[in-house]
Amino acid sequence: MTRNPAKILVVDIGGTNIKLLASGHRAPVKIPSGPQLTPRRMVTAVRKAAAEWEYSKVSIGYPGPVLNGKPVSDPHNLACGWVGFDFRKAFGRPVKLVNDAAMQAIGSYEGRRMLFLGLGTGLGSALIADGVLEPMELAHLPYKNGRTYEDYIGLHGLKRLGKKKWRRHVIDVVTRLKAALGADYVVIGGGNAKLLKELPAGARLGNNANAFRGGFRLWQAKRASA
Repeated sequence: MTRNPAKILVVDIGGTNIKLLASGHRAPVKIPSGPQLTPRRMVTAVRKAAAEWEYSKVSIGYPGPVLNGKPVSDPHNLACGWVGFDFRKAFGRPVKLVNDAAMQAIGSYEGRRMLFLGLGTGLGSALIADGVLEPMELAHLPYKNGRTYEDYIGLHGLKRLGKKKWRRHVIDVVTRLKAALGADYVVIGGGNAKLLKELPAGARLGNNANAFRGGFRLWQAKRASA
């Protein structure tokens, strides 16, 4: 523990909203996102919303694949221009950027081997094994009938199938992935997790607030890497 911990701004970017919270504050701020959101617009909106907050570092949960702290492709649900964007320069502060599911996974982790699945606009996924973070991109792997996991248990799947069938597929997917990846337990997070009526064995519901906890933990982590 540091004697004078840095104040951190956590930015959780979703396909529908951006949520942000800074150290020492309790109530997060929500900003609409969507298909017109570029990284420049995101930074402008976040800096304006956080203008009254004091922070010296920034954690960003990014809705797409990340390698060595940088986006490697643009998000499916947002505008282009994220790859190669200089977030540190735009914010004027040190920035740590990880996949959004990875950030929520870090905040949800309670030891051993954990699989995190985020049911939101898409399907986020991350694995943490003995404290080591392994961000994953399971959403677009083939699942059934020429469709992907995300096609079935992401938002489009929910709308296409209806809640009853969607819930059955969520249970099936969670059970399959838990077994395939040898997870001791699964944490199911994301905005649509609240729609589930039952959970498969070895799974528990997460909390979207854990994304902020994960963002704060990013600057404390010794073994996790993205």
